[in-house]
Amino acid sequence: MMFLLVVFWMVFAGMLYVSERASESTEITSYGDALYWGVAAFSTAGIADTPSSGISKIIGGVWIIIGSVLFFGAIVASVTAYFMRPLHRPVHQIVDAIEYNLEQLEDLTVDELDLLRKQLNLIVRLQNADIGCVSSNPFGQIVV
Repeated sequence: MMFLLVVFWMVFAGMLYVSERASESTEITSYGDALYWGVAAFSTAGIADTPSSGISKIIGGVWIIIGSVLFFGAIVASVTAYFMRPLHRPVHQIVDAIEYNLEQLEDLTVDELDLLRKQLNLIVRLQNADIGCVSSNPFGQIVV
């Protein structure tokens, strides 16, 4: 996504520069100015120069939308994927871990048993959220 963002940034900056260089009232007088404008425009900082020609404003508007979606979308997707990773473990690994803990039940401390209970409550809660019902878990607690 970042590579695509950089490519689009350079292309839109080039298009903006080409469309603005014929205008006399523009502040974007070089490709470097157009590159800076591209970063300032999609970053929502509000410090970008306003293009002077109509076609430049259209190019700029499209760039702001595409650049913002790519940049902020990539950030949101990356952060979400990072935090959701533990929930996407293969089911057999989760079941194996629970089975192992149940086999070692006599050797577990009170804190470890409490942690196991919380994990099972979370699993039941997630399952119930998917099907929208109320049930009880193996420890007799009602989980919504």
